[in-house]
Amino acid sequence: MNRAGRLFAVLALLAGSAWSAQAESLIAAMSSHQILITSNYTGSQLTVFGVVERDGRTVARADPYDIVVTARGPRRMLLVREKERLGPIWINRTQRRFPDSSLFLTVASNRPLSEIMSPETALRERIGLENAQKMKDAGLDLDLTTSRFQAGLIRILEERGLYLAEERGVTFLSSTVFSAPINVPATAPTGSYEIDIVLYAGGVPLARQTTNFEVVKSGMEQRLASGAHEWPLIYGLVTVLMALLLGWLASVVFRRD
Repeated sequence: MNRAGRLFAVLALLAGSAWSAQAESLIAAMSSHQILITSNYTGSQLTVFGVVERDGRTVARADPYDIVVTARGPRRMLLVREKERLGPIWINRTQRRFPDSSLFLTVASNRPLSEIMSPETALRERIGLENAQKMKDAGLDLDLTTSRFQAGLIRILEERGLYLAEERGVTFLSSTVFSAPINVPATAPTGSYEIDIVLYAGGVPLARQTTNFEVVKSGMEQRLASGAHEWPLIYGLVTVLMALLLGWLASVVFRRD
């Protein structure tokens, strides 16, 4: 074998070793792919189950596995206004729009993100509450005013239970099997939700798996919502008549003779 042939063989061997060293894959499943909203709905919980599959030729890694699960809900245009006091009253002075923003966001990991990856990696991979909603325009991300409004947006949605960071939200049942509960509050909007599961080792992403679920209305709530959209005029008339009827009944019941 000439020198060029030996060099090609060495490169092929190194490439095969590098591939085998990254031969992990993720297999994930959910306890349910649908949440039904009924009249007594107070929120729900889903669980993500997963397993890390390793190729038989994969050498053991010095760093342990880490899992980050990001669940995000329907995307909308969100508007954040800042109030300022003008004399005895408060008025809206400045505002920022955040297009294509998630109304629901949960980031769960098996340990704090700062121990899993560097801030640069978290920013690049858009991991964490602060980074998941970062705009694609880097110039806007450097705007201190925009960053302040974004922090306010996250704080408001956290107070409503729609944004949540769970630093110990992922549990390894064994060295390769894990589970992560996802709490969906009653205030979560209907629509499609996406779950992104990423496997890390030493701060380097190794594998990724995505799945989804949806929140839908059922029973009487679904029929009322469908009727309001399909027959808005009839729905409005019926609502007015019911209000008049209830008002008349209240006047009869509480009438003083």
